[in-house]
Amino acid sequence: MSEDNLEQYECMTCGIIYSEAAGLPDEGIPPGTKWADIPDDWTCPECGTGKFDFELVVS
Repeated sequence: MSEDNLEQYECMTCGIIYSEAAGLPDEGIPPGTKWADIPDDWTCPECGTGKFDFELVVS
């Protein structure tokens, strides 16, 4: 999978960045996992904010 089409999302509460390229292996999310493929009930591992409080990082 090319990293060119992978995105990043930022938690609007604590500022953590979810990178599709990196995933969150410690949370069971492997590298390359698209944001859309993360369950809707997933929460930020840093602050507990829900998935819908993350916003796409535009470069």
